[in-house]
Amino acid sequence: MSVFNSIAETRTSLDAADYLVDDGMSMALFLAVKLGQPVLLEGEPGVGKTTAAKALASALGTELIRLQCYEGISASEALYEWDYPRQMLGIRLAESGNSTMASSDLFTAEYLLDRPLLKAVRSSGDVPPVLLIDEVDRADDEFEAYLLEILSDFQVTVPEVGVFRAERPPLVVLTSNRTRDVHDALKRRCLYHWVEHPDFEREVAIVKLRVPGVDDGLARQVAAAVEALRGLNLYKPPGVAETIDWANALGRLGATRLDEELVANTLGTVLKYREDHQRVDQHGVAEVVKQAFEKGLLHG
Repeated sequence: MSVFNSIAETRTSLDAADYLVDDGMSMALFLAVKLGQPVLLEGEPGVGKTTAAKALASALGTELIRLQCYEGISASEALYEWDYPRQMLGIRLAESGNSTMASSDLFTAEYLLDRPLLKAVRSSGDVPPVLLIDEVDRADDEFEAYLLEILSDFQVTVPEVGVFRAERPPLVVLTSNRTRDVHDALKRRCLYHWVEHPDFEREVAIVKLRVPGVDDGLARQVAAAVEALRGLNLYKPPGVAETIDWANALGRLGATRLDEELVANTLGTVLKYREDHQRVDQHGVAEVVKQAFEKGLLHG
């Protein structure tokens, strides 16, 4: 596994994985690797929290294992399930006399299907995986308490089989959109970093990286327009992903600069709620275009 020897090396490695980070994110991921401690990335949707985990795995040359949290997720759903089709096949073979399988043989490690948590614990390669626990704020208190137990000792128990302990603990990245507060007990177990929207120049750089061939002036105007939209107190401010989508859509249309009609007709690529479209209409699309031109020229 590649080892980050400095914050600068961390940043360079993440840049090479097409993830442009600021100093705060570089520090958080560097310490997570060096200390072997989980890191909780919290922030608005679309600021690049999930992408950070993917880039970390890429930079370290290791596997990414993703657990997507949702309301009502249970420990068993995150941990393991039994391979019922294979078990049924074994039963039928035993019934036909072609197998000496006993009922107890149906619940062994051979018939386990690893879900993300067990997969991360059972990983036996030389390189520990990156375990992404995505949108942990969507899960309930009971599941969060279970996660705390897992992250404390990286071992899990399957009643029919026994205890599995991680040979090398995975690198854990948790993300939260802060739809609810994550409990203090879990936060104390983790390093913490609040992820902001990128500044203007970094967002321009991200657009140019992720939308190859985009016109430089258009990239600046799009980043400036999105920055202006974020200042309108929208229900769902656009994230970096929406900035990239907008620039990509405009590029496909052959645009090299924004104008009022183009913005109005393509706003659906960046704003996804009717209320936000209405707010932009009230503010004035022309004003958004004006701010985009002014900032794009000022920083060009």
